[in-house]
Amino acid sequence: MSEMTHVPVMAREVMEILPLRPGATAVDGTLGLAGHSLMMADRISPGGLLVGLDWDSSMLAEARQRLSGVADVDIKLFQCDYRELRDKLTSACSEAGRAPAADAVLLDLGLNNAQIEDGSRGISFKNEGDLDMRMDRSSGEPASALLNRISPLELEKALWNFGDERWAKRIAQVVVERRRTEPLRTTADLVDCVMAAIPSAKRDKRIHPATRTFQAIRILVNGELDDLEGAIFDAGLCLAVGGVMVTLSYHSGEDRAAKVAIKKLSGSGNFESIYKKPLRPQADEIAVNGKARSAVMRAVRRIKEENQS
Repeated sequence: MSEMTHVPVMAREVMEILPLRPGATAVDGTLGLAGHSLMMADRISPGGLLVGLDWDSSMLAEARQRLSGVADVDIKLFQCDYRELRDKLTSACSEAGRAPAADAVLLDLGLNNAQIEDGSRGISFKNEGDLDMRMDRSSGEPASALLNRISPLELEKALWNFGDERWAKRIAQVVVERRRTEPLRTTADLVDCVMAAIPSAKRDKRIHPATRTFQAIRILVNGELDDLEGAIFDAGLCLAVGGVMVTLSYHSGEDRAAKVAIKKLSGSGNFESIYKKPLRPQADEIAVNGKARSAVMRAVRRIKEENQS
């Protein structure tokens, strides 16, 4: 097993609410380093089916290795994102001779530490490297290419909508000014643009000035919010009666999509929202895993079939 580490967020609360039992069908739509999946597999053994999805080939390979020691659970892993959850669940269940429905679905929408700390990905301003940011590095364009062609207005909107960055307009202007003479290539290039755009006296003392910009560009590069609401809604429809779907969000756009999707599911009369207010991580977890601080957990349960009265 590699040295990559990631502490699964709100694992205690997630495992308490998901109806995991021997023989159950569970789906981890955002597999990562399999932290949550290992716990899920332990609870659905023996006889369970675990379906895992991840669009990052290196994370999928690592997860496969970590899950290789699991006994008495049928494990089906796919390289794709959770927007393909229904198709992959149907395929896995068909191969396993099961009805195409899940007892438990988890969508943890955050990154894991290994992705953040890998300088070659260019996701974090803390590590200098190529400005890439793609989750699936076999497709799409890297952040550097996008930043060197995007219009100032498009960039400003992305920084505001995906990063809640109040200096969005000025940062966009600096990026466009800088790229005229030298294209942006590295994480340091983007950090320099942010630092040049935000006056030192106006910088947020709680977080690094580039935090929101890097988040926004990563979301834009990967299309992380593209039809997210629809994807979550569709994942909920995959639940068997009594099944539960949990979402973990770390950004206002993600949580908004989860909230609306769950509200629509509940409005159909076939589902119920489990919490009146979303759960947040407890103080003891935040003390040992600061990255959990921004997590928001929501959950929905299917209470009857589509046409059941």
